[in-house]
Amino acid sequence: MVKKYLPLFLAVLAVCVFTSAEAWAAPGQGGGLPYETWLNNLRASATGPVAYAFGIIGIVVAGGVLIFGGDLNGFFRSMLVVVLVMALLVTANTVMTDLFETSAEIAAAPLPVMNGSA
Repeated sequence: MVKKYLPLFLAVLAVCVFTSAEAWAAPGQGGGLPYETWLNNLRASATGPVAYAFGIIGIVVAGGVLIFGGDLNGFFRSMLVVVLVMALLVTANTVMTDLFETSAEIAAAPLPVMNGSA
């Protein structure tokens, strides 16, 4: 069964890899899509100082309840773990920016400067 479809798979893979080099290397500048503004607002809200403060509070409260909560049922414990993970994800960007003075970002490569001589 695998030997039957292997040449077809390899042909499709070769077509995808070798014919779309421009698409793989295209810089993303955004197309002005209608949902980009509210996505940018959501990103700014999720990485700002208020979100960082809520994340720290969530880490402390969820961690404290998990440690000192005593006997919790499984659903409540799993919800606390979800809150703890979400708080860690929200604060991770700000912590990494504070530690390394840069955040994870995918930017287009700078264009080479031509000196004018041919």
